[in-house]
This record gives sequence, structure tokens and C-alpha cells, in this order.
Amino acid sequence: MAGTELILSIGGDGTILHVARIVTPLSVPILGINLGRLGFITEIDGAEVLSHLPDLLKGKGWIEERAMLEAQIEDKSFHALNDVVLRSVAVRLVNIEVEIDDTALTTYRADGIIMATATGSTSYSLASGGPILHPQSREIVLQPISCHLGLSHALVLPPQSIVDLKVARGDKVILSIDGQVESPLPDGQIVRVKLSSHIAHFLRIHKPTYFYRSLWQKLGGGRNES
Repeated sequence: MAGTELILSIGGDGTILHVARIVTPLSVPILGINLGRLGFITEIDGAEVLSHLPDLLKGKGWIEERAMLEAQIEDKSFHALNDVVLRSVAVRLVNIEVEIDDTALTTYRADGIIMATATGSTSYSLASGGPILHPQSREIVLQPISCHLGLSHALVLPPQSIVDLKVARGDKVILSIDGQVESPLPDGQIVRVKLSSHIAHFLRIHKPTYFYRSLWQKLGGGRNES
């Protein structure tokens, strides 16, 4: 991996999430080539790549930086490009106490909690009713899943926030990183979530305003356009 200048991620958003967690500590830019369905993080598809790749390899394009999250459990750390999720292992509500910067917020009684980056704001968080953030934003979204008691709306937190999530005694919860790495948590466990020191770098060919058209095309508004 030493001396690598560019990583080609060929697949869908799931592929690029996996690649980002591996290469991000090396600060190597990633070019996402979409062969999947939605392709929200990727920028070009298989039909475009042959026409754009020669120019990109010659140094054209620009680098987009995206924030990541770090989840700490005792002496272990996990890094996520999309989200860190605590969710019930069964079809039942769980209780999760939340502290932000050492200040108690509330105890959510819900199916779980999503902590999302701007990148993840168009994924599971959005499906759960959360807001959409610009991809270069460094704010953190705290979004409950099917909340029964507590604050039912999302909170958008400043980048320096440190969030502690504590699983109530007797509740069984799974920690999910980008929907790909899953680990059961013992009750009473505390998960600390904050911005990661790592930043994901993506090589882009389209204008920086590509995100707005992408929203329209991929979230339903532009699907009927010819």
C-alpha cells in the first residue's frame, strides 16, 4: 500500500464504505465507480469511467474531504464513514441513556440510536426521519429509531461534540458500524462517539455542486426524467 496515489473502488456504496475504512488512515484518495444501484457516495458509473479515467490519472479533478466518526468501547475503536448505530437485537424497545459533553440529555426508549456523519445523513438516518447535511459538513446527526419515549426528533450537533451512549441494564443491543461491522454489546456498556481524526478523501470529476443534482436524481425527484 505504500506509495499508492489512488484507490479505485468498483461496486456500490457498500463497497466504498468498506474501502474507506481500510484506506482512510493512509489519506489516499478514492475514486468511486458505481456498479451498484443507488451509488450516492460514488460519482461516476461504468459507462463514464472510460471517458473520464485518463484525465483523472493525469491529475485532473478535485479532492473532496468527508468527516468520519469514531466509536470507542473501552480500549477498542471503530471508524465509520456513514454511521454508528446502536439497535435492539429483537423486535422490542431498548433504553439508551445519552450524555453530550458530560451533560445528560435524555434516556431514549426506542428501537435504537443512529449517530451519522454528513455522508450518512442520506442513508439510514434519512430513512428514520433525519435531516440531510451537505457532504462536506462536519456536524454530527443524532437520530433515534422509532422513538417511543424521549426526544423523537434528530439533533444536529457541532463537530467538537462527544456523545456517550449507555445501554440500560437488561437490554440487548448490537453496535453496527456502517451497517457492515456488527458486535453485540453487554448491558450497561458505554459507547463514546465523536468525530474521527481520520478524513475520507474522494477524487471527483464533476463540479462541487454535483451533490444537489445527485439529491434530485437519486432520492426520487428526477427518476421520471428522460
